[in-house]
Amino acid sequence: MKQKHQPNRSHATVLRQICELIPTHLVAKLARETGVDEKARTFSPWSHVVALMHGQLSHAVGLNDVCDALQLQTTALRGIRGATAPSKNAFSHANRERDCELGRRLFWAVLEEVQREHPGFGRHRPRKLAWRFKRALHVIDSTTIQLVANCMDWAKHRRRKAAAKCHVRLELHGLLPRFAIVGSALEHDNTRARELCAGLREGEVAIFDKAYLDFDHLHDLTQRGVWWVTRAKEYLALEVQEHRKVSGPRIVADEVVRLVGPRAGKDYPLPLRRVTAWVEVDGADRQMVFLTNHLHWSAATIVDLYGCRWDIETFFKELKQTVQLVDFLGHSENAVKWQVWTALLVHLLLRLLAWRSAWPHSFSRLVTYLRAALWLRRALVPLLQACGTAAGKRSSCGAALQAYLPGFAT
Repeated sequence: MKQKHQPNRSHATVLRQICELIPTHLVAKLARETGVDEKARTFSPWSHVVALMHGQLSHAVGLNDVCDALQLQTTALRGIRGATAPSKNAFSHANRERDCELGRRLFWAVLEEVQREHPGFGRHRPRKLAWRFKRALHVIDSTTIQLVANCMDWAKHRRRKAAAKCHVRLELHGLLPRFAIVGSALEHDNTRARELCAGLREGEVAIFDKAYLDFDHLHDLTQRGVWWVTRAKEYLALEVQEHRKVSGPRIVADEVVRLVGPRAGKDYPLPLRRVTAWVEVDGADRQMVFLTNHLHWSAATIVDLYGCRWDIETFFKELKQTVQLVDFLGHSENAVKWQVWTALLVHLLLRLLAWRSAWPHSFSRLVTYLRAALWLRRALVPLLQACGTAAGKRSSCGAALQAYLPGFAT
């Protein structure tokens, strides 16, 4: 069997090479701007960020996991720009007291730097017809992060449950976040709609679920020249002004309507497009009703644009299954937000590594591979490029006679 080429040794560990994707002095600069206390030299803001990143990459389930692992690797840790291992009390205090605004601004600063240094990063071909749109397409949705109810009063969601919610505006052609809010799941989605859409420019398209339906906000988007596509709520009071010819086999109705409800009609006095169509969901056909302020797109285009919203579900699934958003290193709101912003940062850096190394396998395999190699001293990109299945032909399945077990014949 041909022996695979081994990547060159490196003086830097894999964890160090991942952390050094963050620009030098950026954390210290943001710490000064956000007023984070840098006097605690034994556990600086940079050491805090490294510890949180290690917790994400190693899937640590508690403070002891992170502290013990880093204290066993103090020499290698010192090589990561002078980072130091925390004590449990120091780590807990930092998660609770250091403003998570630092974590939020760090994520956006790194994303901006990555896009500036690597213009081709994040290119993605959306499903169906959306790739033909030259204008920016933005998908808006939220994901709920389950927490421990008896420890987190700030995130009370139901009687015996607590949860945080992460609202994201995702740019569809790059599958990169453009805006994100982390808060309590008790808030209704439409209360965050204005913040999420504040950065949209004229001619761009917003796609969101009916949970974000706020007609006063939708009227504001229309006045700004932003196109939007969403689903209609049941029992919405409408007046049909025009029936259009059905343009596809799965299109049931295509209409121009106006809102006539006492509040909705006042909030949105302009005509709307309502398209009713059959859509396949989880292998079964369901009839859905869509609303948009664009009166000239074909009905099939409107349905396909809304179908692109499922790409953000893939993003959330990948995020939850690969980074550590199950076990949290603190119970306070600030600690949870620190961990969520660090998870987004780690996810971004791993996507960058996958792109730079032309990673051919699944993203989950990349995460588990790096988790096993965190303290290995190998050049990172060659290490990823050398990863693969064993050489030679795949082993075939056993023949029927080989699988026969006496006494189990039917």
